[in-house]
Amino acid sequence: MNIGEERVCDGGEVAVLISAMAERIGEGRRPGVPLHLVGIRARGVPLAKSLARELAASGEPEATVGAVDITLYRDDLNQVRRWPVLKGTEIPFDVDGADIVLVDDVLFTGRTIRAALNAICDLGRPSRIGLAVLVDRGHRELPIEPDVVGLTLNTDRDDRVQVRLQPIDSVDEIVRIPAASGRSQSREERLQ
Repeated sequence: MNIGEERVCDGGEVAVLISAMAERIGEGRRPGVPLHLVGIRARGVPLAKSLARELAASGEPEATVGAVDITLYRDDLNQVRRWPVLKGTEIPFDVDGADIVLVDDVLFTGRTIRAALNAICDLGRPSRIGLAVLVDRGHRELPIEPDVVGLTLNTDRDDRVQVRLQPIDSVDEIVRIPAASGRSQSREERLQ
């Protein structure tokens, strides 16, 4: 943890949240309809993989995992000063007629989810799209609500919430970085 960060959840607590999320996803599963988990790059992908492992461990039929890169679907792309880095969308299944669960680490304004919905719908017509997020921190700018939430966290609008997940990060944890910590944030960081 860095100076100014407040740990909200350690690795064990994150694992409990993920397990509870997988249980909720399993409860909402429709028989005979393929279920695919689509993680939003970057940390939505390891979260989706963890959810799929939890579903399989509970005896649920396999849920295929994909990844979506929303970079070119962002509504602020013209405001970002650096050239966007594309990490690629990997959807190894047909989205037509399937139940898709978009998976992301933090839900804030809803703009990332809007971009991910556009990207998924460009690939086909799913039967249903749900949303699972590890942390819902409020402050929505768009009418988007998650179906499955690990943790609802009250924050000030200028605070930052960072989810760290392996293998991207060295540990699994959720931290809150208060705006009052004196650290100035770039526009890109505030949009996370």
